[in-house]
Amino acid sequence: MRFIADLHIHSPYSRATSKDMEIESLCKWAQLKGLTVIGTGDFTHPKWFSNLKDKLEEAEPGLFKLKTAYLSEINNKVPQSCRRDVRFILSAEISCIYSKNGKTRKVHNLLIAPSFEAVQRINDALSKIGNLKSDGRPILGLDSKVLLKIALDVSPDVMFIPAHAWTPHFSVFGSNSGFDTMEECFEDLTPNVFAIETGLSSDPQMNRRLSSLDRITLISNSDAHSPKKLAREANIFNTGLSYNGIYDAIKEKDTTKFIGTIEFFPEEGKYHYDGHRSCKQRMTPSETRQNNGLCPKCGDKVTVGVLSRVAALADRNEDYIHPNPVPYKSLIPLHEIISEVSGVGVNSKTVENIYNKLINSLGSELSILSDIPIHEIESADTPLVAEAIRRVRSGEVHIEAGYDGEFGVVRIFDNIEKIRRGVV
Repeated sequence: MRFIADLHIHSPYSRATSKDMEIESLCKWAQLKGLTVIGTGDFTHPKWFSNLKDKLEEAEPGLFKLKTAYLSEINNKVPQSCRRDVRFILSAEISCIYSKNGKTRKVHNLLIAPSFEAVQRINDALSKIGNLKSDGRPILGLDSKVLLKIALDVSPDVMFIPAHAWTPHFSVFGSNSGFDTMEECFEDLTPNVFAIETGLSSDPQMNRRLSSLDRITLISNSDAHSPKKLAREANIFNTGLSYNGIYDAIKEKDTTKFIGTIEFFPEEGKYHYDGHRSCKQRMTPSETRQNNGLCPKCGDKVTVGVLSRVAALADRNEDYIHPNPVPYKSLIPLHEIISEVSGVGVNSKTVENIYNKLINSLGSELSILSDIPIHEIESADTPLVAEAIRRVRSGEVHIEAGYDGEFGVVRIFDNIEKIRRGVV
């Protein structure tokens, strides 16, 4: 069975997260986006975990569905063109902040568990280490290796995945607080880590420059804090709809089962380039080297981004071609495309009305972005949107790269063409 999964999201109990990230809303938006499997996020938080147990029931082994009583509340909110069965998989992100080898480490790790019982045992162990009530993504003074051991002791089937592995401040390879190798972080337990999350600011091609990651499966997830951000990155499977089906596809690196990822254009990510946001200085890796890692305006250290960090650790050239790559496609979220075409804000009613018109007539967002023929999108009375989607599919986009916490700025049409087409 072919399906798309977004395994890493957050609940309303995480900081800076929309109140709309409730179970019912997640089930609705998963359908609008085209997801079959979605992570629950935040299973370590006591109130959210209780909510999950109240509203979900097991559908297939290790996968859960919204109970009928709650499902009926959202049925009329999902267009017929988008309706599908949605499954939840139990997931949580843990922030580990600790000292190792003489340096402060800040690493975020994603846990995916096969059952409520396994989650309960994980939560029992972690509650003795730190306060799980303070945030949906708890901050624990816990070595990542120790967290991995706790997870494995609970169940060998727990998936342990370093989250957004290249983010400067909170990741396994982060320039500010990470490690140069997986082995430095996880030591003798490293073989139990068989996947990493590439994050918004890198893509699989960048990661393949490290031969040490050849054994690693590169997965992609949205890390969404609001419903519209779901599926901005995701994973494509062709396997049995079960926890073990997903687990095996990722662990075995079987390209007939784990068949691709959906990616941001990495330049759009918040940490692709180096820079200093306070001074509005966006810098390429070479510019950073020329300035000795300092902001040319104020002289403070710049935040070294993902592109520079990958280059620093890589043992292969940028154009390296992997002999058996997992395919990926880079997309721009539909709300952003409509926003540019319409010349109005991404959260405007105009954008929302066009979005709803498209999904009602054509189907889910991911199918519109990836699969539906351009002439069918044109026939939905949105020819300019159709042309924008064609350009995104072929990579004909212009992006001012993100840096130091600022998202990149995407332009599908240049200013002259916008004027000619009447967008501005």
